[in-house]
Order: sequence, then structure tokens, then C-alpha cells
Amino acid sequence: MKSISVDIYKLKLTLGGVVIGILAGVVVSIFRYSIAAILHVFENYYIQARTDYWIAAVILLFLIIVGVIVGFMLKKEPNISGSGIPQVEAQLDGEMSVKWWAVLWRKFVGGILSIGPGLFLGREGPAIQLGASVGQGVGELTHLRSPVSKRIFIASGAAGGLAAAFNAPLAGCMFVLEEIYHNFSPMVWITALASAVSSNLIALYVFGLTPVLNIPYKFSLPINYYWHLVILGIILGLFGRLYQKVLLVMPSIYEKTKIPRSFQGLVPLVLLLPVGMMFPYFLGGGNGLIINLDHLHASFWILVGIFVLRFVFSMISYGSGLPGGIFLPILNLGAIIGAIYAVFMHQIGVLPLAYESNLIIFAMAGYFACISKAPFTAIILVTEMVGSLGHLMPLVVISLVAYIVVDILNGSPIYEALKEKLTLDDKYLNRVSKFSDRIEIPVFEGSSIDGKYIRDIAFPQEVLVIAIYRGERQLIPRGDTLVKSGDRIVMVVNAGLRSKLKRKLTQLINGID
Repeated sequence: MKSISVDIYKLKLTLGGVVIGILAGVVVSIFRYSIAAILHVFENYYIQARTDYWIAAVILLFLIIVGVIVGFMLKKEPNISGSGIPQVEAQLDGEMSVKWWAVLWRKFVGGILSIGPGLFLGREGPAIQLGASVGQGVGELTHLRSPVSKRIFIASGAAGGLAAAFNAPLAGCMFVLEEIYHNFSPMVWITALASAVSSNLIALYVFGLTPVLNIPYKFSLPINYYWHLVILGIILGLFGRLYQKVLLVMPSIYEKTKIPRSFQGLVPLVLLLPVGMMFPYFLGGGNGLIINLDHLHASFWILVGIFVLRFVFSMISYGSGLPGGIFLPILNLGAIIGAIYAVFMHQIGVLPLAYESNLIIFAMAGYFACISKAPFTAIILVTEMVGSLGHLMPLVVISLVAYIVVDILNGSPIYEALKEKLTLDDKYLNRVSKFSDRIEIPVFEGSSIDGKYIRDIAFPQEVLVIAIYRGERQLIPRGDTLVKSGDRIVMVVNAGLRSKLKRKLTQLINGID
């Protein structure tokens, strides 16, 4: 009977994931289509503004109005700032509570107004938060009482949001598991996958079957050229660590302007006019630039100039706190680094230029892998976006090298680092709830409790260990139950203290923060 009830619970979560995915797919598809349409219009207006100063004046006035409108939205709901991924992480960790409808409509409108005119911001972060808000809304409207189910719905919505943003259902599911939820529980990944697939079907219906980054390549990279992947991976790792440091310091730089935080978006919006007039086809998250990068036939120094422009203005855009992500801009910068490397190596005679598109593809994965420290997501994402399985081996090599470089330089996952900078309410973190919640923590190889009996582990008094999962088998824990690496320990805690206790338990079980 117990097994049947568990199966019914899983079925309900899966069906819920399908519903959430469909709704998230509709919302994100409209969001994605609106941004692309507005950007296309603005590209033409920026070109006309070169010779018609009245058009330039109207564009400037419009951008200022946008900055003011979005500023008031941010003032009313600060949680729509930035990509939204750190906020979703904080929600799932029990460190933050948000009103889903307030976030949903403001993020939708604010994101379109901020990204549409051409700021160097991505659609994927907002898409993830939009999907998470949809998942939270479905959970609340269906009166879910279990905090676990609510979190699973939020996570599945986030997976559906990313899937619709990039036509990448596997990456959407993996990103949630690897970077946001940090939990590979079957209930989580099945629901997330159901949402991602459903959401992607909606996006495919709207945008077609063509991969988001349809980059053709002539030849696969020969094994005797794989040493380039090591060098390029090291370069990506170094620039990835630079990206992390600069991005995290941008809010403190903006503080020196004395402009209220909610209205700091006026700075990049005003600067967008001259940038748009000079470089109308390099605007936005950079999807079009990535596709056409190898067709530009640009010289080494022109590519370096494009990289500097994209790097600096993406920092100015995101650092202002406007609703918009860094996901696609990171992929864009990685692609440009790959093109720069390919052109330079061709000029010194050690690499045929025919492999430029290959290195553009590889560098995207490597750059995202090291900055986000989510290599599996990076590999799957680029594979799905490009629409080819022929790059798996070089993607793995370059992602691994870039990841190791950033790890050696003490780089943290960028979204986790951004979450640490969020202003969290201590009263919320230390509240007591009338509901119980559960925490599931895996036991890693080398854990301090590996090989110990349950009775010998100093669990906090507020924690009740209810189960240990060993593979697909569930063990009922007793004092003489031996804990092994690879186990997943399930504990019940007070819902209000979940975040606080999870940090203690993670430190206890695996010796990490």
C-alpha cells in the first residue's frame, strides 16, 4: 500500500510538471518572441538615428522612460532584479519567500522593456524565474501543503523556463539539478524533465525545429589538434575568473554614482543609444552574433574589439540591476574568445581556419562551464543548441580544463556567489513554521560520516532522520545502520528552520559550506 501511495504521489508530481511546462512554455515563448521583435525594430531605428537626430532624440527619450518605468517596478519588487536565478536558488534553499504573481508580471514586462531595446542581457535568466513563478503559482493555486512539493514545482518551472528559452529540455532539467536545486532525487528530476519537455514542445511549435545556434561546420576536429583545446581551456578559465570578479564588483561601482539602486538602469539605457548607433548588429544577448561570427571574416584585432565591447557593456548592463540574464552573454563571450583563438592560431600557421566554427562551439561550453561551474549543463546545453552530437568529446575536454583553472583560482559558481549578495531577511531565516519539511543530502566520497553508524553521528536536536536511500532501495534508519558514500540521507525538520539547518547538515555530512 505504501508503495502504491508513493507511485501515485510521483504521478501527481509528473502531471503537475506537464501542466507547469505547458504554462511556462507559453509565457516564455511570448517573452522570447517579444524581445526578438522589439530588437529587430530598434536595430533599424539605431541605423536611421545616425543621420536623423530627431529619431535619436526620440529613442533617447524612450530609453529614459523605460529606465524610469522599470525603476519603479524594481522599487516595488526588488526580486525581479538581474537574472532571477539567485532568487530562485534562495527560494529553493528556504532563504526567501516571494509573491509569485508580483514577480511574474513585473519580470515579464520589465524584462521585455530592458532587453528588447538592445542591452547586452540574456533572456534565459528571466525565463527561468518566469518559469519558477509559474510553478510556484500552480502550487499555490492547487493548495499544495507540502513544502517539498512546492519546491519541486518551483524547480520544475525553472527547468521549463530554460527549456523554452533555448529549445534545450535536457539542459533545462540538468541546470536545475546541477546548479539550482542541487538534488538528483527521482521525484525532482522526473517532474523537472516532464516540465522541460512540455515547455520545449510549445517553444518548438512557435519557433520551429531549427536549433537556436545553427552553426554549420565542415570537419570534426582531428585528434592531433586536441592540444588546442587545452590551451584554449586555460585561456577561457582565466577570462572566466576575470568575468566572475568584475561582475561581482559591479554593484559597488554603481553605488559610487549615488543613483538610487532601483534607477541605476538609466546608465546603460542612456549609453545604449551611442552603442546602438555604432554597432546596431551587435546588440542584445548576442544570439545572432554567435551564429554569424565565423561569417564575419573579421581580423584578429576587430574580434578583440568586439570582445572588449561585449565584455564591458554586458557588465554595465547587468551590474545596473535591470531584469536580464548573463547566460547568453556568457555564451557569446565564449564564442568570441574561440574565434579570436582560431584566427590567431591560423595567422601563426598552426591551425587551419576551417576549424574556426568548431572552436566557437567548444569555447561557448568551456566559458559557461567555468563561470557557472556547471560543466554537465554546459556540455548538454551547447549540444542541444547547436543540434549536433559530434562535438561531445572536445566539449568535455575544454569544459574540464576551463573548470579546473577557475577552481584552482578559487572561483565560486557565479549564481551561488550572486545569491550570497542578495539581501535576505534574518527574521525569515530564523522563523518557526507550523509545517514540517524535509532535507535530502547525499553522502559524498570521503565524507566524515562515511562508514559511521547513525548513533555515532551528532545530528542537531531539531533533526529527525527518517530514511536512507541506497540506490533505488530505501532503508529505515536505526542506531546500528551504517552510512556509506553514495547514500542519500532524508531528514525531517521544521519548515521555518530548513535553510539554517541545511547549512549545518551539509557541513556535518560533507564538510563543506
